[in-house]
Amino acid sequence: MILKILFLCLACFIAAFIDSIAGGGGLITLPAFLIAGVPVHYTLGTSKFSSTASSLTSSIKYIRSGNTNFTILKYLIPSAFIGAIFGVCTVLKIAESILQTLVLILVIFIGIYSSFSKSIGVENKFVGTNKKNITVGSIFAFILGFYDGFFGPGVGAFLIFGLIRIYGFNFIKAGGNARVINFTTNIASLIVFIIGGKVNFLYGVPIAIAMMFGARFGTKFALIHGSKLIKPIFITMALAVTCKMLFNLVF
Repeated sequence: MILKILFLCLACFIAAFIDSIAGGGGLITLPAFLIAGVPVHYTLGTSKFSSTASSLTSSIKYIRSGNTNFTILKYLIPSAFIGAIFGVCTVLKIAESILQTLVLILVIFIGIYSSFSKSIGVENKFVGTNKKNITVGSIFAFILGFYDGFFGPGVGAFLIFGLIRIYGFNFIKAGGNARVINFTTNIASLIVFIIGGKVNFLYGVPIAIAMMFGARFGTKFALIHGSKLIKPIFITMALAVTCKMLFNLVF
């Protein structure tokens, strides 16, 4: 058991480091739990517990650095929270294969668009809020909240990309706001998993601590190196999500 916990702590530390920069940490955490022999339902619940601790650490770091905007978040957070609750509650009612296909198409689009757009996310072009971008952002947050509660892979990348397109943020500010929203959706999902008794705290607590350190170092890395270095990592993770989902569909 000790070796399993050490393996999961290392894998999830790396996942939290990457996730706090560009999203996509779930590509590492979920397979790691399954490799360690953790049952599927406990994998989902325990990884959500650990990811919540990670996203909290990142959120605090981004907030302290001034890279979050609560004028926007005060609208987006409630929408994301409600969406996540609906997502968890309907997780067993919609065919996963349908959602996988839709998400795969979206991830491919994000990867290709980000690769060929030289300016996307490099400069901060945010000019303020208005009725239109608040409405669009709230709908977007609800949909991503639902998706995270229901399914999850790539949600960090989707959030970052959407915030860049809707508000003109650079990668750092989009990442900061995305982490706060992601923390909200994690909390909503975690509540349901805890009520359902699907969290293994014996594994979850040490892994959560490891992920908090990973998130802290990852966020610090992002703030120091800036958007130009984050962009290629973001594109790499988007392509990794694509490959993983293609593999799942084929095999």
